[in-house]
Amino acid sequence: MKAFLGLDTSCYTTSAALCCLPGGAVDGLFFQERRLLAVAEGQRGLAQSEGVFQHVTRLPELMEKLFAAHPEMEIGAVCASARPRPVQDSYMPVFRVGSGHGRVVAAALSVPFFETTHQQGHIRAALMGTALEGKGLRPFLALHLSGGTTEVLRVEEEACACLGGTLDLHAGQLVDRIGVALGLPFPAGPHLETLAVHGREQARLTASVKGLDCHFSGAEAQAMRLLEAGEPPENIAAEAFACVSRTVARLVVAAGEKTGISDMLLFGGVASSMLLREQVKERVGKRRREMRLCFGRPELSGDNAVGVAMIGAEKYRAVEGERNGGTDY
Repeated sequence: MKAFLGLDTSCYTTSAALCCLPGGAVDGLFFQERRLLAVAEGQRGLAQSEGVFQHVTRLPELMEKLFAAHPEMEIGAVCASARPRPVQDSYMPVFRVGSGHGRVVAAALSVPFFETTHQQGHIRAALMGTALEGKGLRPFLALHLSGGTTEVLRVEEEACACLGGTLDLHAGQLVDRIGVALGLPFPAGPHLETLAVHGREQARLTASVKGLDCHFSGAEAQAMRLLEAGEPPENIAAEAFACVSRTVARLVVAAGEKTGISDMLLFGGVASSMLLREQVKERVGKRRREMRLCFGRPELSGDNAVGVAMIGAEKYRAVEGERNGGTDY
């Protein structure tokens, strides 16, 4: 069975995936291996040099495990995320690990190698199984919510135009900083969500939103004051999720009003939270019912290489189609 290898070495996750050719008899079939990078207790992130070291150590192990579990797969092409976003001067050293390993594998197997970006891989993975997948040239809106990105995007084919986003802290940074301050492990999102469902919020954390731009730093300061005042951790957690969901809902509504586009894809690690999804859907439904919100599958919302592999498969099909006189492979 022909499959396509995707590699993604982001700031906090090492990922490898095998996907089958889109549109084939087993369209949508994928297998993946991924592992969070280790962050010391009490820390809120990793230096790029430490991330590179962990990727170099872990990626071969994940690839060995992936290939051993699926020996029937014949690799047709390799694709890797070589940089964070599809804009000029977008660069982080960690992504060189995945792209370097990908080039080696492709050369050894004498198969094509393709590059994409971390953000485009995120979008492609989140689209799988949604109403937006396979809609051709029709543009849609997207909101990337993670520890390293909070951006409102207009997506059309492979082009991603940034319309707005955070001007200071990212949504995931707010969640992680509050979680670590409460003594939770990093990344703190799932642990903070577990606390939040048992808490009570009173809109005491507020984020500034102007048009399609927002600020989360004020909400962090407010959360620290609540912590110093002895507020129960579960209430602070509930306040944090309510603040993010209110901000996201306002950005979604503002983006729909500004562009006239009613389809919005929400993706990224923060968007994998079921609590956040429920809150955002409820808030947007009250303010702009015509907006259609699509969320990626939870296991494909956080960092993963599945979307990268799918992009590789689609690039391969396009190249083969050109070689065969314009017909798809």
